[in-house]
Amino acid sequence: MPLLGLGVWLNATPIPACKAAFEAGYRHIDCAIAYGNEVDVGTAVRESGLDRKDLFITSKASPRQGKFPTYELAIKAIDDSLTRLEFDYLDLFLLHEASPTLVETWRALIKARDDGRVKSIGVSNFTPEHLEEIKKAGLEAPSVNQIHLHPWYQERNIVDYCNQHSIVIQAYSPLAHARHLDDVDVQAFAKKYKKDAGQILIRYSLQKGWVPLPKSANSVRVKSNCQVFDFELTKEEMEVLDQKPQDDPPPEA
Repeated sequence: MPLLGLGVWLNATPIPACKAAFEAGYRHIDCAIAYGNEVDVGTAVRESGLDRKDLFITSKASPRQGKFPTYELAIKAIDDSLTRLEFDYLDLFLLHEASPTLVETWRALIKARDDGRVKSIGVSNFTPEHLEEIKKAGLEAPSVNQIHLHPWYQERNIVDYCNQHSIVIQAYSPLAHARHLDDVDVQAFAKKYKKDAGQILIRYSLQKGWVPLPKSANSVRVKSNCQVFDFELTKEEMEVLDQKPQDDPPPEA
């Protein structure tokens, strides 16, 4: 799994952003049935000229769309995603959120993985209680939990659980929806490293060991968001960001 990906939430026409991402060196795109843009993501992949095996594409489905009430519909949701993307497989498929049928639908994802429809399976927005439900059913743990993460919303109990159980953490909205780009400490670090505020927040996420998925429809911003591997925040700077007030809950994603 690449260390950084492009999120396409709220991007109704993601082809230009995906194209800019591929040109900048991204190889990881995160989409979902709920985003309504799987067709365009698939088109962007084909038009990129890149070998499919060199890319890492994620999709996900949610019971909010009626996609996961049963085992059978969970399998159908995966097959429908593959049809829209025009792929033979997905690199990662996630349950977008927990539901009363999460054990049943998790079994479906395991079956799809074993059958080769997807290479890896995981979850999104799952709490430790949800993850324990899977464990108590005697099923394998998800490989990934994708959650809302940034310095002002650190989900420490979920992060701790995932770290203890070797579950990779993907961070969506690592830029905190641009609400804290003028934070005095973020600005000071940006000035020190000759970076922008968004790059500081993405770097923070990387150094926490998370896989950040910054989203942008702006091609220039997409490219700048990946220019984060030529500097490193100090331990003290990380601690400053760790200590930010936890008062910025996420919107639905």
